[in-house]
Amino acid sequence: MNVPLWMWFAVVGFILLMLVVDLVAHRHAHVISVREAAAWSAVWVLFGVAFGGVVWSMYGAEPGQQYFAGYLIEKSLAVDNVFVWAIIFSFFAVPREYQHRVLFLGVLGALVFRGVFIAAGSAITAGAGWVLYLFAAFLLFTGYRMLKPSSP
Repeated sequence: MNVPLWMWFAVVGFILLMLVVDLVAHRHAHVISVREAAAWSAVWVLFGVAFGGVVWSMYGAEPGQQYFAGYLIEKSLAVDNVFVWAIIFSFFAVPREYQHRVLFLGVLGALVFRGVFIAAGSAITAGAGWVLYLFAAFLLFTGYRMLKPSSP
């Protein structure tokens, strides 16, 4: 599937716009009600489904199905994260009115660092393929250490 460069810029631009909208909409710290959270969730899900519809209509059923399969997997993994966030917020006693800001900045940081590490890893492995053997050795060593019974 060949996607024009302008389309990648459009998608990234729209994602950045959505991040700005979310940040501006929640610029004042307040406790987010269930109703407000449900409304915002519906908006973001609608955008995700609409994007999948665009992929399906422009590129066909197979890429559309792949998008929706990935979307559903990511959504189900995000539900797991809700419980982790609840535990972390409770452990660090983050006041409810600041939880959105903390979560937003954490997700933004994760996106930025994920992009940086993917780009760096791609550049490293493209320039020095032998590095993959080091990563494989590290994974094998880590797996061995996890299987080996620990000494008391």
